[in-house]
Amino acid sequence: MRIIIIGLGTTGRTILKNLSGEGHTITIIDEDRDKIESLIEKYDVSGVVGNGARLDILEEAEVKGADLAIIMTESDELNVFACLVAKKAGVKNTIARVRNPAYRNQIIEMKDELGISMIVNPERETANEIYNLINLPSIAQVEHFAKGKVWLVEIVAEKGCTLIGETLISLGKKLTSKVLICAVQRGNTVTIPAGNFMIEEGDRIHFTSDVRSLRDFLAEINLVKLPLKNIMIIGGSKISHYLADELSKKKYNIKLIVEDRAKAEDLADQLPRVTVVHGNGTQHDLLVEEGIEAMDAFVALTDIDEENMVVSMFANKMKVRKTITQIKSDNLYGMLGELGINNTVSPKKIVANRVISYIRSLSNSRGSNVLTLSRLVNNQVEALEFHAKKQEKKIYDKPLRELKTKENCLIACIIRQNEVIIPGGNSCIKQGDNVIVVTTHKNFDDLTDAFEL
Repeated sequence: MRIIIIGLGTTGRTILKNLSGEGHTITIIDEDRDKIESLIEKYDVSGVVGNGARLDILEEAEVKGADLAIIMTESDELNVFACLVAKKAGVKNTIARVRNPAYRNQIIEMKDELGISMIVNPERETANEIYNLINLPSIAQVEHFAKGKVWLVEIVAEKGCTLIGETLISLGKKLTSKVLICAVQRGNTVTIPAGNFMIEEGDRIHFTSDVRSLRDFLAEINLVKLPLKNIMIIGGSKISHYLADELSKKKYNIKLIVEDRAKAEDLADQLPRVTVVHGNGTQHDLLVEEGIEAMDAFVALTDIDEENMVVSMFANKMKVRKTITQIKSDNLYGMLGELGINNTVSPKKIVANRVISYIRSLSNSRGSNVLTLSRLVNNQVEALEFHAKKQEKKIYDKPLRELKTKENCLIACIIRQNEVIIPGGNSCIKQGDNVIVVTTHKNFDDLTDAFEL
């Protein structure tokens, strides 16, 4: 595909990094010459220096006929206008980052007139992910497939978890819940486990489940936790605003600590059900004074990763049951587990996953069958939902035990109409099924890529 990326800030660069090596023809546009030159050297892309909302700049970039423009500048207004100009210049599809909540509803209503194919809001989507983690306190991450029928869930094998010391074979004999363990992260190493793989304390376990089986499984492995009620949030960002607003509607008790006085006063006016405190949320005395020890969950959303890490570690020391930490830098992820920081969010990664999933789905008309894509374990693993629509007699209606999947590749779930099937060796794939594949391979775009044929 021919793809244009306009705006090479943190999110734009993350999307470029994820798309590089997938065989696309990419042109980047930004007003910062040094940034363009650096990225041209690093990736196999072409670049134009200038304002991506100007028709002459887009014409210089030869965007006519391009499949997609991804517009990620810091200005919502510029992003929306650039979509209009890109469509005028002959780009087929556009994605715009729009952060301001005041614009959201009207832009959704006017999407077609504005030439926007898809809107992404990193802050709102990050807040939604944090909300899910608070609503399901036993889990570390969750991804949704098959329009919400199937969940890909990450848990940590904490002390007392009955998975520890068991192999997948022994668990298959003991557990009654229908789930499938499909990836395990141990330190910085990720494994697609075979039957004799033994789970150790501290492992981060990814498994597929339908919604009804999830709570049964968590109870069976002794990981059910009491609901969270009292939540402390540090930082006055848009994520904090979205999250506090959503949580307060569900009758959580929210305390939001904001350092900037004007912003604190503004948030207090906008969030009447939230207790807003003006102060520095990284100060020990203030956290103690505001009752961190009585909190069920602590969410660190300052703009500085290191501050988020330190206050999260303090919250853990104060025995807060669930700590969620915003981390922007990729360089820090390797040490988080060692520091006891198990629940993290990254706005740029959330948006990159959404954009890449959209790009794979756009490729459907070119033969790709990807419906949904999520990248896990710092992009080391891909979970893909395929539609088995082609005539593939080599893999249909045969027990999976008779088919050979590629190394480090697992058939994690089969969805047949409204039935969710956690597959075993006798399960078959039929034409028309949706199939979830978990793999360490990159760039799968068809179900057959998972098999040795």
